[in-house]
Order: sequence, then C-alpha cells, then structure tokens
Amino acid sequence: MKTHPMRKQSFAFNKPGLSLAVALLLAGCAVGPDYKSVLPQAPAQAAFINGTAPALSSDAVPADWWKLYQDPALDALVEDALKANTDLRVAAANMERAEAQWRESRVQLLPSTTVAASDTHSRQVVFLGTTPLSVQNTVYNVNLSIAYQVDLFGRVRRAIEAARADTDAVRVAYEATRITVVAATVRSYAAACHSNRQLDIVQQNLTLQNKRLELTRQLLASGRGTAMAVSTISAQVAQTRALLPQVQARRQATLYQLAALLGLTPQQVPAAAIACNKAPMLASLVPVGDGAQLLRRRPDVLQAERTLAASTARVGIATADLYPTVSLGAGIGTAARTSGDLFSSGSQIWNYGPAISWTFPNIVGTLARVREAKSTVDAAVARFDGTWLNALRETETALDGYIKGLEQRAALADVSTHSTEAARLAQLRFDAGQLNYLDVLQAELAAADARVNLVAGDAAVTALQVDLFLALGGGWSGI
Repeated sequence: MKTHPMRKQSFAFNKPGLSLAVALLLAGCAVGPDYKSVLPQAPAQAAFINGTAPALSSDAVPADWWKLYQDPALDALVEDALKANTDLRVAAANMERAEAQWRESRVQLLPSTTVAASDTHSRQVVFLGTTPLSVQNTVYNVNLSIAYQVDLFGRVRRAIEAARADTDAVRVAYEATRITVVAATVRSYAAACHSNRQLDIVQQNLTLQNKRLELTRQLLASGRGTAMAVSTISAQVAQTRALLPQVQARRQATLYQLAALLGLTPQQVPAAAIACNKAPMLASLVPVGDGAQLLRRRPDVLQAERTLAASTARVGIATADLYPTVSLGAGIGTAARTSGDLFSSGSQIWNYGPAISWTFPNIVGTLARVREAKSTVDAAVARFDGTWLNALRETETALDGYIKGLEQRAALADVSTHSTEAARLAQLRFDAGQLNYLDVLQAELAAADARVNLVAGDAAVTALQVDLFLALGGGWSGI
C-alpha cells in the first residue's frame, strides 16, 4: 500500500495518537510495487522458423541430451565433468551462499532474545569534610530481553522477497553453468575424436605420397617419368607435411581443454579422448520441441527475470524508509550487591514498551534511494527484454546454422566420393597406358584433400549440434 510521505509526517507531529492508530491499521501492508512475472509478456514462439526441417524432431529436448549420441565414453566424461569442474564448483558454492543469505533474511521476522549477566566491581574516593574515604561497590546483574520489529510497512518482507529472488537467480546461474560445462565437454570430446581421425588421414596421405614420390623418382630414372611429376609430388608431400603439425597442435589444445573441464591437469588427459578415432554421431533426429516453452527453458532468460523480481522488491525496501520503524521490547532481570540476593523479591527489575524511530524531516536522501531503486528496475526490464530477444536470435541462428551445416557436409561427402572414384579411374587408365602419371597424382591429391575436408565437415556438424542443444536450453525444464 502506497501512502504519501508528507501526509504521514503531518499525522506524526499534529496527531501522534492518530498516527499510531493508522500505523496499526496498516499492519500487514507492504509499500512498493507488487511484482508480477514478466515471462508471460515475452513473446513465446508457437513454432521455430526452421522447425520442420527433415533433420529435426518436435520431441522435447531430454535433460541428458548427450546420451543421444550413444557413446559410453562420452557419458562417463560428462559425469566426471559434473563432479569435478571448477566453474561448476564455484557456482555450487555461490548457490549455497545465496541460500544462507535467504535464510538469514527470514530470521528478521522473528523476535530476538538477549541474555546478559555481569559482575561489576568499582572503587571510588569520596570526601567526608576534608577526609578522603574509599568506597567499594559490587553489583551483580542478570537480564533477559526480547525485541521484535513490527513490520508495519513490509520492509522485512520486501527484503525477504529480494533475497528469495536473488537466490533463484543464483540457482539459475548454477544451471546455466552446468549446461555450459556439459556442452563444452561434449564439444571438446567430439573435437578430439575428429582431430584424431583427421590426423590419421593426413598421416596416411603423407605415407602414400612418399611412396608415390619414390615411385615417380624411379620412373624418372628409368626414362619413363618426368621432372615435372617429381616436382609436383614433392610439393604435395611438403604441403601435407606442413599440415601435420597444425592438426597435431589443434588436437593437443582440444585434449588439454577437455582435461581442464574435468578438473584435470594436461598430464591427465583422459585415455578415451586420446584413443577415440570415431566421433560420436546422433542416432536420431535432433529434438528441438515446438518452441512454445523456449523462454522458460533458457537459464539466461529466467536469471534476468529473477533479477528483475529482486530489483522490484528493493523498491519496496527503499520506500519503507519513508515511514517509521516500530519495535516492541520487554526485559526482566535482577540486580543486587551480593550474589545471594540476586533472586530475592526486592532485586527484580523489568521493562516493556514500544520504540518508534523515524528519520524526519530529512527524507531527501530516502527519496533519492527510491528513485535509484526504480531506475534499477527500469534497467532490469530492459535487460530482460534484451535477453529474451537474444535467446530467440541465438536459437533461430543455431537452427539455421545446423541445417546449413548438414547441407555443406552432404556436399563435402559427394566431393569425397567423386574424388575417390576419379582417383581410382585415373589409376586404371594409367595402368592401361591411357593417362599420364602426373594426372594420376593430381587426382589422388584431390581425393586426399576431399577426405580431410569431409572430416572437418563432420566436426563442424557436431559443433553445430552442440550449439543447437545449448541454444535450446540444454534440456533444462526451468525452476
């Protein structure tokens, strides 16, 4: 309930009794705006633009989407990453801290109790005429006091709302980290497998080319070859040899990245990633859902929404500072000069009553804090809108990229198939004396390049699949 601050001030000074009565009537109200989720206001898609592509399925994305690859080694690596990844451990600690802060905020609704005991000894000098006289005093005290802040204007309740929303935001941040770690693990493992495969192909090509180079030199020595053929195959060998360290460096970088994701040192690279020669492939269509619940599955969207909720609650906290704070307190205890008299009837002391505090009339600073809190809400609203727009953009981009990646991979497969067949036919024609050996070398070079490019295409498709799962929320169902 919102109340004009200046009107409340006139009540406090002119009619204090009426002010207290109004305050009691307001008990249970909380100043500031009541938050309503903005998620329903964000446009949820009924269908993805590319959702009907043959490579996609309208089934919901499963929480353990990486198991669609049906690779036990990958499953084990993801499980290890979820247990040991350092970013995930930080996110878990942040979540525990947020939970503790929320529990701490709830304690403000309960009365506080204080028990105190003291044994005070003092000595002072008094003068009886001109004669100094030393007087010693001993006082024993035992007190029990109870204080309770009456949350008339909802300051405490708004603080609990803010803490609850902050905790939800941190929980969502944990899920976002978890999804990212899983995606990075799958991507790194698949990239390592592709690199291993590409490295094998390059080494096979290099071995084959060295054999061809030796044969070409023999043909030249026997008068059947040409110097141009020797130079051409030599350049081919050098080019392949130059490609080898590049592929090796990329492979090692991928393996080291995977080790870091698993909380391991570079010396502890998993053997499964070193040995794998065949990258995981999906055994089914990619499930993308229908898009209607996309914004509720995206952790970044939910985190932005929870941050907005917390900012809205803090407007109420700032607004409550415009109104008085009422506390109720009571205490009971004893005071005596000897410990034996502490609990005698004459030593008992007690007190009770309300305490009202109000920063008046200097409310300029409080009004500034209210405006600051409202500006923070405006920024949070804009950030939320930007987040869901980005979520839609990322998802549609990932869908389009995956479909185009499949088309490119299919084209690369055709190139590889036809290049391999062309190299085979060239060799047959050379054996029949119908073709120059230089043409055979060119055909084999084209086939080797096509095989390397096909492996790179396979790696790109896998990476695009992971990006798509990540854009779809990683299979998370939301809070």
